[in-house]
Amino acid sequence: MQLTKEALKIAILEKAEKSPKAQLYIKDFYACDPETKPRELKNVANALVKEGKLMFWSSGSTTMYALKSRIKNEENVGGI
Repeated sequence: MQLTKEALKIAILEKAEKSPKAQLYIKDFYACDPETKPRELKNVANALVKEGKLMFWSSGSTTMYALKSRIKNEENVGGI
Protein backbone atom coordinates (compact mmCIF):
# COMPACT_ATOMS: atom_id res chain seq x y z
CA MET A 1 0.00 0.00 0.00
CA GLN A 2 1.40 3.37 -1.04
CA LEU A 3 2.05 5.92 1.72
CA THR A 4 0.09 9.18 1.84
CA LYS A 5 2.02 12.34 1.01
CA GLU A 6 2.18 13.33 4.69
CA ALA A 7 3.43 9.87 5.73
CA LEU A 8 5.99 9.98 2.92
CA LYS A 9 7.21 13.40 4.09
CA ILE A 10 7.76 11.98 7.58
CA ALA A 11 9.60 8.95 6.18
CA ILE A 12 11.87 11.18 4.04
CA LEU A 13 12.72 13.44 6.98
CA GLU A 14 13.48 10.42 9.19
CA LYS A 15 15.76 9.01 6.49
CA ALA A 16 17.56 12.36 6.18
CA GLU A 17 18.06 12.53 9.97
CA LYS A 18 19.26 8.95 10.45
CA SER A 19 21.43 8.56 7.37
CA PRO A 20 25.19 8.44 7.97
CA LYS A 21 25.57 10.81 4.99
CA ALA A 22 24.43 14.41 5.41
CA GLN A 23 23.60 14.79 1.70
CA LEU A 24 21.36 12.29 -0.07
CA TYR A 25 20.48 11.61 -3.68
CA ILE A 26 16.80 11.40 -4.56
CA LYS A 27 17.32 7.67 -5.19
CA ASP A 28 18.32 7.27 -1.52
CA PHE A 29 14.72 8.10 -0.60
CA TYR A 30 13.21 5.43 -2.87
CA ALA A 31 13.40 2.88 -0.03
CA CYS A 32 11.08 5.06 2.08
CA ASP A 33 8.17 3.70 0.05
CA PRO A 34 8.95 1.30 -2.80
CA GLU A 35 5.37 1.63 -4.09
CA THR A 36 5.66 5.38 -4.71
CA LYS A 37 6.77 6.25 -8.23
CA PRO A 38 10.07 8.16 -8.47
CA ARG A 39 8.42 11.30 -9.91
CA GLU A 40 5.89 11.44 -7.05
CA LEU A 41 8.64 10.95 -4.48
CA LYS A 42 10.69 13.75 -6.05
CA ASN A 43 7.65 16.05 -5.93
CA VAL A 44 7.23 15.33 -2.21
CA ALA A 45 10.95 15.94 -1.56
CA ASN A 46 10.74 19.22 -3.48
CA ALA A 47 7.69 20.19 -1.40
CA LEU A 48 9.81 19.65 1.73
CA VAL A 49 12.40 22.03 0.25
CA LYS A 50 9.69 24.65 -0.36
CA GLU A 51 8.52 24.19 3.25
CA GLY A 52 12.08 24.77 4.48
CA LYS A 53 12.45 21.32 6.02
CA LEU A 54 15.02 20.14 3.48
CA MET A 55 17.43 22.05 1.31
CA PHE A 56 19.20 21.46 -1.95
CA TRP A 57 22.94 20.83 -1.75
CA SER A 58 25.14 20.87 -4.82
CA SER A 59 28.50 19.18 -5.24
CA GLY A 60 28.99 21.10 -8.47
CA SER A 61 28.02 18.21 -10.68
CA THR A 62 24.86 16.93 -9.01
CA THR A 63 22.12 18.21 -6.76
CA MET A 64 21.34 16.41 -3.53
CA TYR A 65 18.98 16.89 -0.58
CA ALA A 66 19.95 17.58 3.02
CA LEU A 67 18.64 18.83 6.33
CA LYS A 68 19.81 22.39 7.01
CA SER A 69 20.97 21.47 10.51
CA ARG A 70 23.16 18.63 9.21
CA ILE A 71 24.77 20.77 6.51
CA LYS A 72 25.71 23.46 9.03
CA ASN A 73 27.21 20.81 11.31
CA GLU A 74 29.14 19.23 8.44
CA GLU A 75 30.53 22.61 7.33
CA ASN A 76 31.63 23.50 10.87
CA VAL A 77 33.53 20.24 11.23
CA GLY A 78 36.06 21.45 8.64
CA GLY A 79 37.46 24.02 11.06
CA ILE A 80 37.15 26.97 8.70
